[in-house]
Amino acid sequence: MFLDLTDNSNHSVYSYLVGGISPRPIAWVSTLSSEGVANIAPYSFFTVASCNPPVLSVTQVNPSNNKDKDTLNNLLVTKECVVNIVSHDLIEQMNQSGANYSSEISEFDAANISQTSSQLVHAPSVTDSKIKFECRLREVITISKETGGGKIMLLDVIGINIDDEVLVNGYIDPTRSNTVGKMGGDYFSTTKDKFVLKRPLF
Repeated sequence: MFLDLTDNSNHSVYSYLVGGISPRPIAWVSTLSSEGVANIAPYSFFTVASCNPPVLSVTQVNPSNNKDKDTLNNLLVTKECVVNIVSHDLIEQMNQSGANYSSEISEFDAANISQTSSQLVHAPSVTDSKIKFECRLREVITISKETGGGKIMLLDVIGINIDDEVLVNGYIDPTRSNTVGKMGGDYFSTTKDKFVLKRPLF
């Protein structure tokens, strides 16, 4: 099968993008609304955009009603968030927080997620997340305002909170963080099975 996306046909490519580009890390983004409601939602269009300066990239795929999600709305007002990394023991709560709650309802309460105060931002952090990136909004780049279009949230990392149990000699040990990834459909992946492949030298 080959899909020619230059022929102006109305191809639905979402399933091919998320099915082919996997596993994807999950940004579990917590924000605080102007009314003080703590929001948290998972995003699997997520990566590191820059290390110097440290910047994360999280993309909102516009829903069918074309209304921005609470995360983006809150970010535009408060300019702050926390990107909590999801480990396997948090997967059920993370999944539940992705339900379509109204903005007046805190997913922390609805999904029974324990929260704790952050160090440098007002948005709360997930207590049991082993790695948390406290961020300030750098920029929002709108790729498209249409349904399925992307709005990229670039986040300046201003603080990193790391559980000592995942550290070895001052570095994050990938065998201890037990993170999960998103695949196509309802599938997720773990990092339980790992192998080492050293980068070649020339």
